[in-house]
Amino acid sequence: MSAQRSYAGLSYDEVLHKYADTVAGVCVARLQNQADAEDCFQNTFIKLFQKSPDFRDENHLKAWLIRVAINECRDYVDKNRRVISLDAIDREHIISRDDERDASWALMRTRPKYREVLYLYYCQRYKVDEIARILGKKPNTVKTLLKRGREELRRIYGGDANE
Repeated sequence: MSAQRSYAGLSYDEVLHKYADTVAGVCVARLQNQADAEDCFQNTFIKLFQKSPDFRDENHLKAWLIRVAINECRDYVDKNRRVISLDAIDREHIISRDDERDASWALMRTRPKYREVLYLYYCQRYKVDEIARILGKKPNTVKTLLKRGREELRRIYGGDANE
């Protein structure tokens, strides 16, 4: 194996540095468990190193990393049904009252099918068509998930929050 691999013009270390937060965000949002998210994060970057796919550009690289991270999380959940939802735990011991208005707190309380789309749209700033390609869904499905996810966020915040 050559240490001089290039991924859309970036070294492995540059890719790791540039996209670590993105991959970590996907894993934490999906699994709601730091230790499990770390496992999937590592597996995502191991796959990048082992498979060393060719990328058209950095957007293709980022989309590939997100897709692999999502698949890693799904596989992890399928293999380890012990993942506990935050809803099953007393929130008083995890989230302080000061954090309850934090957007990440609200995002973590949404259902996973909405959480992924909301995270990619608002945190990663992908457009609907891009999210559809990443998740392998139709654009109208993504729009519906965004709409319902926003409604769920409004319920979580307890009001009529604007988009």
